[in-house]
Amino acid sequence: MVHRVHNRGSFTLRRAGSLLASVAILFCGHPRTIAALNTAGAAGIFEGASDIGEAVHPGTVHYDAAAKTYTVTAAGENMWSTRDAFYFVWKRVSGDIELTADIAFPREGGRPHRKAALVLKQDLSADGVYADAAVHGSGMTALQYRVAKGATTQDIELNIDLPRRVRIVKRGAEITMFLSMHGEALHQAGATIRLRFDDPFYIGIGVCSHEKDVTETAVFSNLELKHPEPIAANTTVLFSALQTIQTEDNFRRSMMVRTIEGRIGSANWTADGQTLYFNQDGQIKKMAALGGPLESLNIGPHLWCDDNHGLSPDNQLLAASCAEAEGKPSSIYVVSLVGGQLQRLTLEGSAEFHGWSADGTTIAFTGTRDGHSDVYVIPAQGGEEKRLTASAKNDGPDFGPDGYVYFNSDRSGSMQIWRMKADGTMPEQLTREDAENWFPHVSPNGQQMVYLSYRKGAPGHSTNENVALQIMDLSSRRSRLLVSVLGGEGTLNAPSWSHDNHHLAFTGYELLPADSGGPEFPMVPPKPDVPAK
Repeated sequence: MVHRVHNRGSFTLRRAGSLLASVAILFCGHPRTIAALNTAGAAGIFEGASDIGEAVHPGTVHYDAAAKTYTVTAAGENMWSTRDAFYFVWKRVSGDIELTADIAFPREGGRPHRKAALVLKQDLSADGVYADAAVHGSGMTALQYRVAKGATTQDIELNIDLPRRVRIVKRGAEITMFLSMHGEALHQAGATIRLRFDDPFYIGIGVCSHEKDVTETAVFSNLELKHPEPIAANTTVLFSALQTIQTEDNFRRSMMVRTIEGRIGSANWTADGQTLYFNQDGQIKKMAALGGPLESLNIGPHLWCDDNHGLSPDNQLLAASCAEAEGKPSSIYVVSLVGGQLQRLTLEGSAEFHGWSADGTTIAFTGTRDGHSDVYVIPAQGGEEKRLTASAKNDGPDFGPDGYVYFNSDRSGSMQIWRMKADGTMPEQLTREDAENWFPHVSPNGQQMVYLSYRKGAPGHSTNENVALQIMDLSSRRSRLLVSVLGGEGTLNAPSWSHDNHHLAFTGYELLPADSGGPEFPMVPPKPDVPAK
């Protein structure tokens, strides 16, 4: 049941009592509509409004036709975990779509967890598939999403001041968030996920107070809802998004560390958890794990370092695969973290670093000799290399704290994860999946292993592929999805675990229109009492 109050070009929606609402749904067969035909744009761009989940205080929306603003007031315990409770103003759509709006909270203070969001929903259920660009009362902004009905919410968080304008874009199965901080042109935020919506689905605006007995208000203005123009392949620009993610089973929280135009590689975490090392344009860079300025590691001139690098267990040295120029065969070098003279370890063929032994005495690498790739080890202080495999294609070796060498091999037909003793004996297959699995890395406590999954039949470890980061509990040998990204080469080549065993660094990539750049966001340290929940 809808009550309209016309007053100088505006109207208000509010829910009637529960009995009348039930009768309306019984006879109409669908949630209440703002305007059945949206006549003359009287209700703006939306066609319906619904309380999603439990609503102690039914939500309302006031549309000002003159100012073209929506003032939404709602309660709702949360938009998080496996069920949501919020007020949703929506339109049914199909295909590629984008929604843009200025978002503001009129009341200062209020709950730091309150949310105003641009929302994509598969249906109007409380536990359905969704993605939203959510602005929190604290100013923190996140791309949040649920990949399956009843699944736990995941997110990519940006710790920034309250953005002024927000956009969510769906192109195929790719969902991307764009932001403007101070009125400048919208630019990519590094937040992109892969999530498929079946036609038709819903798009709209939503408000959640994060407290079921309290209402909060948000104002959405300057809204634009449209189908985006197709992107021509020759007009796209590659952006890299360096993120960290919590790995506990009951968390799906990613933190955006840096977005950079161009390609960067996977990151290594220092033992104190404060710094990340990664490669960019052939150089090794470092930055604070919570974001900040970049510094280059002095590795000398005339070397191009790729995605394969890692810190020694004592955090004194960095080993990296470097070449005389991009595209040339690489060798393994070791250098002090304070910079200085490099020591070259491998002297023949091509060699790609992948891991240090737990005692810091040995380095595992992939060596290509006479056109064939195999797993090798070599003393970290220099010496004779030793070949551990001799059949099939073998790659990505890294030491676990148990002394085993974990690697990927296609010896069973498809590329799967294996492990073997440090002398190459007793090979054991760990994954048997309908996918191509690469680059295993075991957590410092030896309890979990992360690896990269490509679609079945994917050739090699190419770039710009739809890939998944999988995590295996090594005691049960059961794997679960950690996150899906556009990536591949560069996403997880390097050992990327934090030393507390709870976080992982990885790099995702975005192919976006050429005008999607702009200044980088002023990332700030996270507010520990205000996560995006």
